Amino acid sequence: MTQTKGFLAPARLGRLELPNHLVMAPLTRNRAEADGTPTPLMARYYAQRASAGLIIAEASTPNAVGQTYPNITAIHTPSHVSGWRQVTEAVRAAGGGPMFLQLQHGGRVGHPATSGLTPVSPSPLPLPETIFTPDGHRPAVVPQEMTVDDIRATVADFATAARNAIDAGFEGVEVHSANGHLLHQFLAGNTNRRGDAYGGPVGGRIRFVREVTEAVAAAIGPERVGVRISPRNTVNGIAETDTDALYPALVEALGGLGLAYLHIVYADPDDPLFQRIRASWPGTLIANPVLPELSAEAIGDESDRLLAAGADLIALGRPFLANPDLVRRLAVGAPLNPVRDRYLMYTGGATGYTDYPALDDQPSSASMVALDGPRVA
Repeated sequence: MTQTKGFLAPARLGRLELPNHLVMAPLTRNRAEADGTPTPLMARYYAQRASAGLIIAEASTPNAVGQTYPNITAIHTPSHVSGWRQVTEAVRAAGGGPMFLQLQHGGRVGHPATSGLTPVSPSPLPLPETIFTPDGHRPAVVPQEMTVDDIRATVADFATAARNAIDAGFEGVEVHSANGHLLHQFLAGNTNRRGDAYGGPVGGRIRFVREVTEAVAAAIGPERVGVRISPRNTVNGIAETDTDALYPALVEALGGLGLAYLHIVYADPDDPLFQRIRASWPGTLIANPVLPELSAEAIGDESDRLLAAGADLIALGRPFLANPDLVRRLAVGAPLNPVRDRYLMYTGGATGYTDYPALDDQPSSASMVALDGPRVA
């Protein structure tokens, strides 16, 4: 393999200068307080990974009913804003680049045992699997079908959440329209059985995503807004039957808004749909590759292939999870830490979260800053 390491060169995202082409993908880690407030441990975690060109912080709910699992972050109260501000300040103190915050509403991926509320969705179709709650795995409940008033209120909640994110020190937000959560539930025909203007043919099913994105862009400026999509992803019971028509229509609907970026999950440069989206999307395209293994060689190969196919930035999830100094390791060709027990990804506490070693098993400057840095009030 000849690795160009072009992803280590400086990059731009609109008006933002990035130190490299590597994006830390949003990774839900269940380390927030029960009410969704970010914790000091989270500030340490993100500061350790400050060398990423761009950090997209983990999914945060724009309202209470949008909560998915226990200890998920949120961004709809002053406490949430204060907690996230401690995180962004810690990353800046560690010399980090810009941060965006992902806005995610779980839709039917939620449970009253977690949020205290019955989840909502485009149609009253439950998640076809159990869901994790504070009491362990429980059967999913039938969600309430959203009324038009519910839809309008949720659009407004996303806009307010975006303003809160800017107040918390983020450069922008990512509208999460992927991975089987609420916006994806509106897009997919098997979860959207509506007969009104928000359902039916493709034009109706993309309407909610378009309205949310437009409202967020109006609230904070389109140059501060990205959108994440996951074509053909079947997680959380999603079954798309018209993917090749759905996403080009969505991309066309969003393409004229002047957004910061479009973020594709599981991007494959050999996929004709990826090529079609790249050809029609007028702005920055972030590609999240499928890695055959967690190694520097695999990251180099897939990143080079995606950049050659037209991607502008490369988003990585688990490599950043296990390697706080991932950028340095890739630059010098050092081996990567393996991801430990999957359970530790979501169990809470420092183990499997902030205790992954940097090169030479020495504390990174980022982690040292975070240890002595600001704390959540």
